[in-house]
Amino acid sequence: MDVLTENFSLYGKGFLGTVELTVYASLLALVLGFLMASFRVAPVGSFRVFGTVWVTVLRNTPLTLLFFAVLLGLPRFGLVLPFEVFAVLALGCYTSAFICEALRSGINTVPKGQGEAARSLGMSFGQTLGTVVLPQAFRSVIPPIGSTLIALAKNSAIAGAFSVNELLGTYKTLNELGYSIIWTFVWIAVGYLIITLSISALFNVLEKRYGVAR
Repeated sequence: MDVLTENFSLYGKGFLGTVELTVYASLLALVLGFLMASFRVAPVGSFRVFGTVWVTVLRNTPLTLLFFAVLLGLPRFGLVLPFEVFAVLALGCYTSAFICEALRSGINTVPKGQGEAARSLGMSFGQTLGTVVLPQAFRSVIPPIGSTLIALAKNSAIAGAFSVNELLGTYKTLNELGYSIIWTFVWIAVGYLIITLSISALFNVLEKRYGVAR
């Protein structure tokens, strides 16, 4: 317990850093994932191509490489932002590809007749997608989206290698201070467990309330 009690503020700072990264990157991933899923089922060919390229590139790019590209590459083009913002961009964009595919799979479960019926009533593609298709699709994709955001929380550990304040990065300071590396990682693991279980509990509530009855 000495590792935790004597360095509670350090752990707390790292824990809050991971929570902030997870929350902001999750919001970005959900927005971009929704947008890309809309593109992938849009009647406009150029939108479908853009969405397909976005998903294909990001899903097949190692996250560490994406961090290098964003945190070290963008400043070379004159875009200078705090490393925390770059980390959110990297995590959010990467995860959006998986959110997109989860949403698209849910959209494909909605009977085509419902979309056709909505269009026959004069509804536009955006209205059909937003008011008819997506509300039904969301009910079936709550569990995979929850799993994806849990993975995002764990992936945020990569940000520590790029001078971003997060939970895993606390081990460097504690190791330099001579604390037991085993107990250092035990308490780091507990912190991640709290975050992931909280996300899991949230999505369990959403699934019970809005999920498809089985």
